[in-house]
Amino acid sequence: MRRHAALAFCALALAAGSSSAADVTFNKDVAPILFKQCATCHRPGEVGPFPLLTYKDAAKRAEFLRDITADRRMPPWKAEPGFGEFHDVRRLTDAQIRTIAAWVDGGAKEGKPEDLPPAPKFTDGWQLGTPDLVLKVPRPYTVKADGPDQFRCFVIPTGLSEDKTVSAVEFRPGNRKVVHHALFFLDRTGAARKREEAEGGSQPGYSTFGGVGILPTGALGGWAPGATPRALPDGLGMRLQKGSDLVLQIHYHPDGKEEADQSWLGVYFTKKPAEKIVGGVPLLNRKLYIPAGAERYKTTVSLPLPVDVRVIGIFPHMHLVGREMKVVAVLPDGKEKPLIWIKDWDFNWQGQYRFVEPVALPKGTRLELEAYYDNSDKNPNNPNKPPKVVRWGEQTTDEMCLCGVQVVTDKPGDMVRLRLGVVKALGGQLGKLLGGQLSGE
Repeated sequence: MRRHAALAFCALALAAGSSSAADVTFNKDVAPILFKQCATCHRPGEVGPFPLLTYKDAAKRAEFLRDITADRRMPPWKAEPGFGEFHDVRRLTDAQIRTIAAWVDGGAKEGKPEDLPPAPKFTDGWQLGTPDLVLKVPRPYTVKADGPDQFRCFVIPTGLSEDKTVSAVEFRPGNRKVVHHALFFLDRTGAARKREEAEGGSQPGYSTFGGVGILPTGALGGWAPGATPRALPDGLGMRLQKGSDLVLQIHYHPDGKEEADQSWLGVYFTKKPAEKIVGGVPLLNRKLYIPAGAERYKTTVSLPLPVDVRVIGIFPHMHLVGREMKVVAVLPDGKEKPLIWIKDWDFNWQGQYRFVEPVALPKGTRLELEAYYDNSDKNPNNPNKPPKVVRWGEQTTDEMCLCGVQVVTDKPGDMVRLRLGVVKALGGQLGKLLGGQLSGE
């Protein structure tokens, strides 16, 4: 239905005086779109299942490209436009979608050779230059040929004898055929090592789903296909304490044959100790009770900010019956600032979103989260057939309501006050457990 609507819109635009579909060619009109928005993943050696660098690549999949772009299945970008302005947006504009449809409907013509722009160039090796610290999975991990997706946590000692502040990280998947995405946590308690030792076996790491099975003492972000490594603004940094272990969680997607992976992470330190440490505010509701059959179960989170903050990033998280998440900031005067809205949640395409400009929020602002879940048999992603009651938890059949908000504070000591305020708002033992990681400690 959405594809036909998009095509009808295209026809109306052409009838209104635009160039005819026959005038749209690959070289002049479509190649610039694919080179900019698709080739990062769809090129040899990357995660895309086929390249999109030539007319031949695109022409033999023309109708498929029209359909998946009209449905916005590709390129994967879940954040709604106009609801938060982010770096590295992969979402196609309506005009770009109409152009691809017009090209296909006009016969998918190649066009004049002189109209073809230069093929995109990609940096080999580390995109941000040689890292200050490289952390690699100690030995290859074998990914089974088939079966469900696999979530594996690898514990890698940093070997640091002094505290550092981190400006950027860059993940390099060892085997892009099977690495779906990765998250980077820190542990200075030894809990992850004990978890790995308890699981034993010949494979490195330990199995988990959703979270990392321990309470992290910090985090360094994550990676998904198409992500561009980006340094924090000058003066900002993430804390990496001496003696910490990197807990590298990788989501593997079997590709039909047994594969091996040995991924690694490059860490870039700030040139001098960061003036301000990036911290995190967790919006979460562990009291989930999603009845079997509920098509639009709603839950909310409200968190007051006890100090002024600047929001630099936001990271929504749900599992398989999650359908929608919206986060706004309600200012003391009642006005709202949009932060992020994902209307069509997909666990397979989780994103970490960095704002183009920090969002300034004064003391007394409330962060408001609204999330919806579909626990009915109409949800094709529902892991329970027939549906069962779903609660908060780490397993595939469990669910989460969580959104990390990455912030900095301007005044000395405000990050500590923020941490204490969030602990108080969360309440009880949960607040005490989370308190140690909110400021990156």
